Amino acid sequence: MNEFLKAVQQRASDRPKERTGRTECPYCSVQCTMNLHEEKSIRVSRFSVSPNKEDPVTDGRLCVKGLNAHVHAVHEGRLKYPLLRIGASWAAVSWEKALAEIGGRLRTIQAKYGKDAVGVYGGGSLTNEECYLLGKFARVALQTKNIDYNGRFCMSAAAGAANLTFGSDRGLTNPLAEVPLAKCIILAGTNLAECQPTIMQYFRKARSEGGTIIVIDPRETGTSAIADLHLRVKPGYDAALVNGMLKVIVERGYVDRAFVESRTTGFAELEKHLRGVSLAEAAALSGVAPEAIVEAARLFGEAETGMVFTARGVEQHASGVANVRNFLNLVLLTGKIGRPGCGYGAITGQANGQGGREHGQKADQLPGYRLIENPEHRAYIAKVWGVPEEELPRKGVSAYEMVEAIDRGEIKGLIVLGSNPVVSSPNSRLVERALAKLEFLLVIDLFESETARLAHVLLPGSAYLEDEGTITQLEGRVVVRRAVKPLPGKAKLDWEILCLIAETLGKGQYFKYRSAEEIFNELRIASRGGIADYSGMTYERLEREKGLFWPCPDEAHPGTPRMFAERFGHPDGLARLVPIEHQNPKEVAGRKYPYLLTTGRVLQHYLSGVQTRNTPELNSKYPEPLMEIHPETAGEIGLVNGGHAKVSSRRGTIRLKVKYSPKIRKETVFVPFHWGDDRCINRLTNPALDPVCRMPEFKVCAVAIAPG
Repeated sequence: MNEFLKAVQQRASDRPKERTGRTECPYCSVQCTMNLHEEKSIRVSRFSVSPNKEDPVTDGRLCVKGLNAHVHAVHEGRLKYPLLRIGASWAAVSWEKALAEIGGRLRTIQAKYGKDAVGVYGGGSLTNEECYLLGKFARVALQTKNIDYNGRFCMSAAAGAANLTFGSDRGLTNPLAEVPLAKCIILAGTNLAECQPTIMQYFRKARSEGGTIIVIDPRETGTSAIADLHLRVKPGYDAALVNGMLKVIVERGYVDRAFVESRTTGFAELEKHLRGVSLAEAAALSGVAPEAIVEAARLFGEAETGMVFTARGVEQHASGVANVRNFLNLVLLTGKIGRPGCGYGAITGQANGQGGREHGQKADQLPGYRLIENPEHRAYIAKVWGVPEEELPRKGVSAYEMVEAIDRGEIKGLIVLGSNPVVSSPNSRLVERALAKLEFLLVIDLFESETARLAHVLLPGSAYLEDEGTITQLEGRVVVRRAVKPLPGKAKLDWEILCLIAETLGKGQYFKYRSAEEIFNELRIASRGGIADYSGMTYERLEREKGLFWPCPDEAHPGTPRMFAERFGHPDGLARLVPIEHQNPKEVAGRKYPYLLTTGRVLQHYLSGVQTRNTPELNSKYPEPLMEIHPETAGEIGLVNGGHAKVSSRRGTIRLKVKYSPKIRKETVFVPFHWGDDRCINRLTNPALDPVCRMPEFKVCAVAIAPG
């Protein structure tokens, strides 16, 4: 009988135990919530996810990435122990030894070359707490000016344009729930159907309720499929196209004179500029027929309500800020902002692209969207941090410029957290060359990425399932993400790692946090009175109210779902209209390089692919980059569908598989950017920078193509 009872008890203990936790997808800026299910037995744990039907934004939708978002986080290949490079190999070491190595190397570099000889490179998918802490770590623990992040390659042009035009930058000026109220919507340089598919419902609903959708894109995409009018603009010629639309709006009387006179400045100068614009020239430059430009202007001008959305297709240019400002002229001239169904949205790419640029990761910023060169802002943050204001560094340089400084030998050590610049940067061969010159490279990541392969120390960080904190999604809604799984092996939370390194450097007194919530409570104080004011938010409120929109200046404040209802962010409360002259891309098609290359994302992958390439279900659906080319163009070159081509720019050559696509302009080819090494399209892209925001010109460069 005893043996029988033991057998029964053993079988009972072998039965899987189920546990469910609420989390959020780590990928795009929509931040869809979902349930992680763990079925745990003695021998193995099995994980799966299901949508959260109570999600306030997506109503329980998940895309293919979301349905597989847990896979990379529970992957056996995750880094689990600190690794120290010995020769060409890695050696697993204790945290004590890794931290001693890190502290010793950083102190040696700064003693020999100065504080600014160490740089910090962050990411747009970190939590707000980690973004805030990384900025504080750079400026307090390291006392270096050299900090920036990969969001410089994502949202900086839209952010720069919004700050200059509105006096404030929040990705969407309105909640997504207002999209169906818009009677005309312009989607420029954004492919929501592949990049943010779970919010396509809002645009489909707008159309079903009588709204008109205009898509501006060189390619036919899943997004252009729902358009009433598709303007197939030539890459890099958006500002010329919009100048044509603005001319029509002024000449045909679509200007909202009352709004322009009471809420803006600069109309006279803009009107004078538009008198000199030729519609025929705008059409010739942009590759869009004059009658299509007129029709787009009419549809938007006559609509009672309307919204404009831009993304990387408009922004990733050396004239990105100017491009976006011209679209904002369109919004302001027609008075379509600050009321229901009227506004502007920059479709954020990264999970926390919005929060990532608000709290100090950018070279020129301090928490709350303050500016590091502003004396009042410096004094306030120095007081919050308990350090003398004069000890805070000044403004550093942008992400790509920091790599150039490494290449010149000005920066000798670099800490990379949550980013893979070897794949995500333009002219990436230079990036590989520069990072190889570093005397010390520390990478904190989940996997051995292309950047991590160059590191001297590689630390196992935390995945989203283990990492508690807040995220600010594309609307400007701040949400809490709770941890639902323990860390694997000896991995540590990213914020804990920063605190440990700070302690090793003798600055531990400034980093005495016991939880992410403690960091958030300090962030609340640091953001108080800033443009991005989170001071009225608490974890308890965020969970109870399913997120809050900033600014939220006190705990009784409801948050701000719609921006600019009464005034803009400039001291005088007025928005700025400004004439925008068309600028050609820095490289145009010519005899030696007769085609234009543009880059972007595909549904199955995310950013540099470190997570999605470690997800078999996703990687198998799109295992390598394909060059999309019009069949007629391919025939002229001698390319075969499914064959290979050599693609060359002024920066190098790579070999790619050919995919015929009649949905692309004949002079343009498209290649996704999610792969590294010999498949990295960013080995070809142009590092020319926007003069305002320092965004590289990813979206257009001149290339030659040959059978390969």
